[in-house]
Amino acid sequence: MGVIKELVALESPSDDRHALDRCAAALAARFAASGAAITRVPAGTTADHVLAEWPGTGPTVLVLGHFDTVWPIGQLSRMAIREDDGRLYGPGVFDMKAGLGIGLLAIRALHSDAANGTRPRVMFLATSDEEVGSGTSRETIERLAKDSAAVLVLEPSLPGGAVKTARKGVGEFEVIAHGIAAHAGVDPDAGASAVHELARQISRIEALSDRARGLSVNVGVIDGGTRPNVVAERARAMVDVRIARLSDAAAVTAALNGLTPTNQRVRLEVRGGINRPPMERTEGVARLYNLARDSARELGFDLQEGATGGGSDGNFTAALGVPTLDGLGAVGDGPHALHEHIIIHELPRRAALVAGVLARIGAVG
Repeated sequence: MGVIKELVALESPSDDRHALDRCAAALAARFAASGAAITRVPAGTTADHVLAEWPGTGPTVLVLGHFDTVWPIGQLSRMAIREDDGRLYGPGVFDMKAGLGIGLLAIRALHSDAANGTRPRVMFLATSDEEVGSGTSRETIERLAKDSAAVLVLEPSLPGGAVKTARKGVGEFEVIAHGIAAHAGVDPDAGASAVHELARQISRIEALSDRARGLSVNVGVIDGGTRPNVVAERARAMVDVRIARLSDAAAVTAALNGLTPTNQRVRLEVRGGINRPPMERTEGVARLYNLARDSARELGFDLQEGATGGGSDGNFTAALGVPTLDGLGAVGDGPHALHEHIIIHELPRRAALVAGVLARIGAVG
C-alpha cells in the first residue's frame, strides 16, 4: 500500500504539467525498481507518459492506467490521506492510483514466481491525460494495442468488484447559435435572439436520446447573451453524447450536424464529435473475461461482469478488435467525489487476480 499512498500524495491534476511530471518520475522509479525497462513517451502539451516493459517469452499484453486526476493541487487539505474502517481515502486513490499499485504488484509477483512457465511480455502504459480525453496518448495506446494479444485496464471496478466488459462511447459537441443583437425594448424585431433559438434547439437535441439503445444525449452547459435588455447575439450549448453501439455514432453525429434554425435569421454552428468509441462485449472480450473468472475461482471468489456509461482508454483498444478487459483496478467508491476511497483488504486479491489473468494469457499464447 506504500506505493499507492506515495502516488496519492503526489497530487497530479490533468492541467498541471509540473505536478504530473513529479508523479510520472515517482512512477517510473517504481517501475524501474521492479525490473522494467522505462520509456518516457513525449506528450507535447502535457507531461510525458510512462511506458514500462517487462520481457517475456509469451504473447504481448498491454496494461493501461493513468496518473492524472480531476482534483486540483491543494485538495489533500480537504481530503487527507487516511485509513478508516478498512478504507483508504484520498484524492485520486480510487480513480485510479490504486489501480497503478495493483498492476505493479501483480507484475512483480508474476515475474518473481520461479515456478511460472511461459510469461507474457508486459507493456504497462501509464498516461497523463486520460481525464481530459487522452488527446496526446491515444495514438500510442492504439499503436501498442495493435501489437498485443490482449489489453488489461486498471480502472476502478464496478460496485462489489465486478469487471467491465462493456463501456459506452463518448462524444462532446458544441452547438452555437449566431443571432442579431438589438435593443430589447426599443426595437426588438430588429434582432434575432440566439438564446431563444438555442432554447428551441435544446428540445430537439433532447429528443435524440434513445434509452432502449443505450443512447443518451444531454445538454449540460448553456450560456449566452450579454444583458437582459439586449436581444442575444450569441448562445452556446455543450452536449454530452453516450452510445452503446458504434453503429449509432454516425447517425447521432449527422443529426446534430443537421440541426436547422427555426428562425432563418439565426445561424447554427455545430462542433465536436465522438471522441471515444464504445467498448462492446465481443467474443474476444468474453474470452478474456472467462480467463479472469477462472483466475478468480482459483482465488476463491466469483468475479462478476457489467457495463458502464463512462469511458476509458479501453474504449480505444476494444474498438480496434483487441480483446480488452476493464475495471481490474481497486474496489471502492466515490470516483471524482469527496468520499473517494478504496477497500484495503481487496488490494492483494485484485493484484492476484491480475497476475492470474496475465499468467493465463501467457499459457494459452
